[in-house]
Amino acid sequence: MTLRILGIDPGSRITGFGIIDVQGSRIRYVTSGCVRMQNNDALPERLKTIYEGIRDIIDLHKPQVMAIEQVFMKINVNSALKLGQARGAAICAGVMQALPVYEYSPTQIKQAIVGKGNAAKAQVQHMVVALLKLKGVPQADAADALACALCHSHTHQTLRQISRSTQAASPLQGMRRGRLR
Repeated sequence: MTLRILGIDPGSRITGFGIIDVQGSRIRYVTSGCVRMQNNDALPERLKTIYEGIRDIIDLHKPQVMAIEQVFMKINVNSALKLGQARGAAICAGVMQALPVYEYSPTQIKQAIVGKGNAAKAQVQHMVVALLKLKGVPQADAADALACALCHSHTHQTLRQISRSTQAASPLQGMRRGRLR
């Protein structure tokens, strides 16, 4: 069974998106790009653009899950609030299309893609290109969205493996407990 994952890198001016298909251990690039807002638009108009853009991407590509980057608190609180609102618009687009939404911190994404949580943006982009066997480097926001989708893929596969090993071990553990009594 193939799992189609939509990754989102939210932004109040540029929101990146990336879609991958995962089948077993195989990962295939589907598409990526950016939803761009007009600089002179007021925040409510930008949020509408994000919502409609993500909704249209979902309608066109039919992902089964959405993975989105959590807000990273920087020095500017006002920017963090706008970023949170942009995330909210993207999340609402996913939820309104009945997608389960998973959130990952920038550190979790970097850890999953590069192997260290403090990796540089260039390292993440390099690994996205390598993992998806892309011919070129996607735009930075699209690459971050693909990294978020890849992070969900890795997390999803790891949790499935843990679940399988726990289920397989459960009867044995029960038998051992039974023998000890």
